[in-house]
Amino acid sequence: MNKVMLIDDDAALHAVIARVLERGGYSFCGAMDGESGMAMMAKEDPDLLILDVMLPDANGFDLCARLRAEGSLIPVIFLSGKTDIVDKTIGFRAGGDDYITKPFDPAELVLRIEACMRRALRDFEAAQAGRQTGTVQVGDLEICLDDYCVYANGTQVHLTAKEFEIVALLAGSPGKVFTVAQIQEGLWGAGETDSKSNSITVMVRKIRKKIEENPSEPRYLLTVQGVGYKFWNGR
Repeated sequence: MNKVMLIDDDAALHAVIARVLERGGYSFCGAMDGESGMAMMAKEDPDLLILDVMLPDANGFDLCARLRAEGSLIPVIFLSGKTDIVDKTIGFRAGGDDYITKPFDPAELVLRIEACMRRALRDFEAAQAGRQTGTVQVGDLEICLDDYCVYANGTQVHLTAKEFEIVALLAGSPGKVFTVAQIQEGLWGAGETDSKSNSITVMVRKIRKKIEENPSEPRYLLTVQGVGYKFWNGR
């Protein structure tokens, strides 16, 4: 049974959405603010998130961007009282998958959830079909493509899903220089804007802290100034 989570500070809305979803065959969990919602997500591991834009302690767009930067692929549907295109644009660029304005028909929300779930399943199946398999060995690093695991000197390095995908992309073609745009496309698909370039920079910094003996003088994940990044070719 797929689990849907709601982060919204309206208790009455929680009751309505929980009732509609449970009738539709979904399980439900919910939080009333951003920080408790993020903690609950780690515990409940929902399949889809419904996220209010204006929360008592956070902005929903910022929370979504934070999830994407951490490598989360969970489908996100924003809820908002605003209908203007600027607000919607911010939401989609933050990594949202859909946007619905209040008040809304609960039946429409269920249809949108079903559509997001179908897209997420298709994307996952396509990624599974197209990704490399096996193990890549570069120096003291062992990159297990099937298991999303990296080992340095025999010790597992804990990377987020997106951090691992950067390592797998670059290490799969050691010595080849990848531009930031190519890495963005590899992680999020074609059509993304430069808004995710900062996410790449942040993730590269985090990866280096985890896999490099000296992150300030990296051996494996190298910067090609003005172009992008490459993985050491072992020579």
